[in-house]
Amino acid sequence: MKTFRTNSLTGKRVATALLLTGAVAAATVWAYQRPVDQVVLEPVKQGADIPAGSRQRKLSLSAAKAIAPISGLPISAAAVTDEDVGDSDSFGRNLRWLGLADMSVELTDTCPGSDPDAGCQVLNPAPAFTSFAFEDLGHITLPGKSTQSLLCYWFSPVVTVRYANPTANQVLARLRYSPTLTVENPVLATPGLIDPTTGLPFNGKLLTGMTSSELFEVPLAPGVAFTERTRDSAVCIAGFISRKSLADTYGLSDAQIKEFFKKPTTVRMNISGSAQYVESATMYFGLRIIGD
Repeated sequence: MKTFRTNSLTGKRVATALLLTGAVAAATVWAYQRPVDQVVLEPVKQGADIPAGSRQRKLSLSAAKAIAPISGLPISAAAVTDEDVGDSDSFGRNLRWLGLADMSVELTDTCPGSDPDAGCQVLNPAPAFTSFAFEDLGHITLPGKSTQSLLCYWFSPVVTVRYANPTANQVLARLRYSPTLTVENPVLATPGLIDPTTGLPFNGKLLTGMTSSELFEVPLAPGVAFTERTRDSAVCIAGFISRKSLADTYGLSDAQIKEFFKKPTTVRMNISGSAQYVESATMYFGLRIIGD
């Protein structure tokens, strides 16, 4: 018979391992048997609650700067200029949805019973021009502090027009429209405040355009008539109101501009235009305002 001898040191290690294994198993069984309501998960502490060396703090700051554009944290505009980004006032800020409105205009041969909230214009017989102009066909009222430096628009026209040439000659049919916005704000009612674009007092409001004017020209043979439907959208770039435009275009001081964005603002939709060799037209315009 062979006799196996175990080194005393090896035996101690085996005994220790067996004791540890038993302790882990016992702890595991105790954890599973422990009532659920006794297990408390402590929240992970953040920031100053976690001691960190100077290197760790630098790494944390670098990481915070890196994720700021993704997480929506504000980015200091002091780091950029207009020469860098074109609009340093709104740089790094999130888009804010500020409401929507619409307006509609009808050009026709008669207007009785038309929608009182819509514009309606009776067309002159061809070949005469017909002009039209309507104000406040839709509006949005924003509470104070709705935006910080910018009011911008998304503008979507849908136009259905019937062109007709009742004459014996070839003609050029035309339809033109130009939408504008009236902006009302208590700061614009400041006594003595003059609108540089008109040379007159603001009287509480200013008029601004949009890059949404359109001109349609259609050659028509004698006796020809047809209907056309168009749809497109325009998105503003510099904004119809911004800190920069209030200063450079309208001459407001820094203090007045800050107060402007703290006050409620009403935006009203207007439209003007003309038509020739147009038998009828229905124009619908959707407006959405966004800010920062």
